[in-house]
Formats: sequence, C-alpha cells, structure tokens
Amino acid sequence: MANRLREAREKLSSARAGNVNFDLELLRLYAEGRIAAILPQIMMCQAIAAMTTLWLPTLVVLIWLSFTLSALALACLLARRFLKLDRAELDARAWYARFTFAEAVNGAAWASFAILMAGVGDHWATTYVMVVFMLAAAIHTVVAAFVPAAVYAVLAPLAAGVVFYMAPTTLQGPVAPLTLLACATLLYFVILARRIYASHIDSLAFQSEKDMLIAELEQAKANSDEARRRAEEASLAKSRFLATMSHELRTPLNAILGFSEVMKNELFGAHAVAAYRDYCNDIHASGTHLLMLINEILDLSRVEAGRYELKEESVSLPGVIDDCLRLLTLRARKREVTMTDVVEPNMPRIWADERAMRQVALNLLTNAIKFTPPGGQVVVKVGWTKVGGQYFSVRDNGPGIPENEIPVIMSSFGRGSMAQKNADEGTGLGLPIVKGLVELHGGTFTLRSKLREGTEVLVILPPERVMNSLPQMAAPETAGRKPGLRGAA
Repeated sequence: MANRLREAREKLSSARAGNVNFDLELLRLYAEGRIAAILPQIMMCQAIAAMTTLWLPTLVVLIWLSFTLSALALACLLARRFLKLDRAELDARAWYARFTFAEAVNGAAWASFAILMAGVGDHWATTYVMVVFMLAAAIHTVVAAFVPAAVYAVLAPLAAGVVFYMAPTTLQGPVAPLTLLACATLLYFVILARRIYASHIDSLAFQSEKDMLIAELEQAKANSDEARRRAEEASLAKSRFLATMSHELRTPLNAILGFSEVMKNELFGAHAVAAYRDYCNDIHASGTHLLMLINEILDLSRVEAGRYELKEESVSLPGVIDDCLRLLTLRARKREVTMTDVVEPNMPRIWADERAMRQVALNLLTNAIKFTPPGGQVVVKVGWTKVGGQYFSVRDNGPGIPENEIPVIMSSFGRGSMAQKNADEGTGLGLPIVKGLVELHGGTFTLRSKLREGTEVLVILPPERVMNSLPQMAAPETAGRKPGLRGAA
C-alpha cells in the first residue's frame, strides 16, 4: 500500500517536471503507437512506390522503397525491444535518443523521395510529391508526438526535401503558393504535435491524480478499519471492566449502606459520642452517592453501546410526570422552589419503557430544582406536538447556561461553570443519559437556555409511540361466551 501511494505521488509530481517515471510512460506510448502504425505505413509506402513507377524506373523505385521500409523496420524493432525490457532496466535518456535517431532516419528516407523526383518535369509530379510529403508528415507527426525531439527529427528532413524539390521553380508564379502552403502545413504539424503532447501530459497527470486518490482512499480505509477494530476491542474491554467492577463495587457497597444505616438509626443502642451519628450519616450519604454514580455509568455505557433493552408497555406520560413531581415535592420545598404542571386533557397512553421515561423526567426535574434559586419556579408542560406526537418540557427561571457551554454539559462528565461555582453534587452524566434514552424511543431532546433568563428542556416523542396511532391487535375468539359469565358452567 505504501509503495503504491509513493509511486502515484512520483507520477503526479513528474507530470510537470519531467520525472523519469513520467518520461518512460511517454516513451511507452510512442513505442505502442509506432508498432500499431507499422502495417498502414508499409501499405502506404507500397502504394506510393507503385504510383511512382509512372515517372521513374522500377529499379530506382525499389531501392527507395527498400530504404524507406528499412527505416520503418528500425523504428519498429527499437519499439518492440523497449516494450520487452523491464521498467527498472530502462534508461529514459538513452531510449529518447534512440527513438529520435530512428525518426530522423525515417525523415531522411522520405526526403530522398524529393531527390528522386527532382528531375521529373511534369507539373502533375509536383502536386504528387507535395501530397506524398504531407501524408508522410501527418502520419509521423501523430506517431512521434509523444517524443517532441522525434517530431522535429522527422519533419526537418521533410522540410528540407520540400525546399530542395521546389527551389528550381520557386520563382515561377504558379508554384510559389504551393511552396508556401507546404511550408505552412509542416509548421501546422509541429503545432499539432505540441498540442497532442500537451494533451497526453494532462491526461497522464489526471490519471496520476486518480491513482493517488485511490491509493490514499485505500490507505485511509485501512487506517479506519484498524481504528474501528481497536475501538471495538476497547469498547469490549470497557464493557467487561464495567460488568466486573459493578459487581465488585456493589457487593461492599451493600454492606456499607446496610451497616451505616443500622448505626445511623442506632438500632442496637445509642452512640456514646454524638458525633458518631453524624459520621454514620455521612458514610450512608457517600455510599448512596457512589451507588448512584455506578448506576449512571452503567446506564450510559449500555446506551452508548446500544445494549440498553427497552421494556416497552402502555405508559401514561402525564401519570409518570405526576409521580415524579410528588417524589420531588419535598426537595423543592426545602429549596423554596415552586413547581407547576400544565397538562393537556385526554392525553392517550404511549408505548414506551416506563422506567426509562421515569428516569428521564426525574433527571430533568432534579436539575431544574437544583439550579433554580430560592423563590424560583419550575414549570412542567405535557401536551401534543403539531405532527401528533407527545412532549413534555421542563422550564425554570434560574441563572441559565452560557451558549458556549451547552455542548460541554451535553457531553459525558461535562459540567458547566455554574455547577462548578456552586459546588453542586453531580456526575455530569444525567443529560447524556436522558438524550440517549429519548433517542432510543425515536424521539428528540432539545435544550435551550439564556443567561439570566432560565433554561428549558424539551422531550418530544414521535406519533408512532402514541397508542391511538398503533395498529389494533386482533381480539381473541370469544364465541359462546357472554360478558360477565366467564368461567360459568
């Protein structure tokens, strides 16, 4: 993988700088083009030789044909040898020079055609020679375009042949435009070769970019798979650790809580020193807090791992909220906080995990009471959403949360500056657990807060959870029975 990525980057860097790897790719394209064009060129040479016999002796034409075919054979043999060699054995500069020499020989062979036809005085011969030269220039330009020096090597003799052939008659009016046209055509072929060369460089550069991107994507995928494997191993190790530690911690905690409660209530007699009772209260409170922390960590780990199993049943959302309000009434009175609930009438039951909904409500109400100053108010609303779902919200008029701290308190073990300033007890796991439990029900959890205006949390359950929208189950067969007479003989 690393070697492939390095090769792709070398090709990409050579696309503009003439790196050896890139030069070898261009030479390979030239060699393949030369081999592919050999048969059409042989046929063209034979056709030209056959037509030339109209003006020249057959022996002279055959000598020229042999020279031209030998030049083509030289270029073809070099191309075949180049393609057979291993890439590591190739010397780009040496082969660049060999191909340039081969094309120069081809150009000389075609230029000799002008020498043969120089003594022919027929005006049709002049047109014929120009056509032959333009055909030869076109074919060699297309084939040798990948090696710019080879293009110049083959076109230079052709240009010299044109000048040599047309020089005796250049001053004659009718021939001068034809000479200019031939020279302009050869110049056009030079420009065309440069354009072909530039387009192939861009094509190879794009191919190199694609290869590099593919290699980098494969490398990134390999890194991602390795990271995922490590994350899965870490998650499994964490789950095993939590499962083991929950048992190891709860066993002594049960003893601590039980014995501290016995000593706190002085079931076996009064303490000789009154301070011992306070110590027992502290031990029991600390043990309870530690047990709560362990339970919250286990709940969060199960939610994050997707292993929290919902025990769904028919639940009354207003009933759950009412029960939670009654449980927290004493705490709210101690902190001089007023709790008010606003519930829409005739709310149908929902299909949900009652324990999870109760935990969500208790966490949100506990936070609202905790951060509301004495004399403040907490308002709980239960109602319908616009799309037919149900919601409940908890709003307080406490100090609020800075906007930049909202992502912090929504993360595991995250606590805002207000909680740290007031030294309030808490693990920072309540809101992440609430969010996870709500999302397990397919709902959404939203927190909105402004400084000195209070905080509002909103829990929305989808319409699919409302019992009225669920498909009714088929009633069991009751044929032969009457209401009120079940079990009667």
